[in-house]
Amino acid sequence: MRNYSLSAHRDDANGSTALVRDARLVLDTSLAGRLDAFNPVELLLASLAACMIKGVERSAPMLKFAFHGVSVRLTAERQDMQPRVSLITYELFIDTDESEHRLDLLHTNVRKYGTISNTLAQGTALIGTIARAPRADG
Repeated sequence: MRNYSLSAHRDDANGSTALVRDARLVLDTSLAGRLDAFNPVELLLASLAACMIKGVERSAPMLKFAFHGVSVRLTAERQDMQPRVSLITYELFIDTDESEHRLDLLHTNVRKYGTISNTLAQGTALIGTIARAPRADG
């Protein structure tokens, strides 16, 4: 069993700060919203993005999957009555020369072993695709 901890505090009516190890993150907790900080839903999406990218990093060596880069694009739908995120969609892009079958295998591993994706999928529709990223040089 692994445990995680973080502390956060309100700085003022415009925002808050989260602290973990040597890292500090400004949080958008203002009712007016902030352009220079992540709001709670954006933090959730960032957490899922980090989980997926880390999942590629973790799965690639086990699968002997060669890749050059990873990016992910996410969107969330929030319902107002009983406020909750009801749907998250994602597009996971991998810069690779691997076959479509191997790309699908990587996607399966990322989804199967992702702590955040597994947690979110328990209460939120989580729908996405994996695709080959276009090469910057061609």
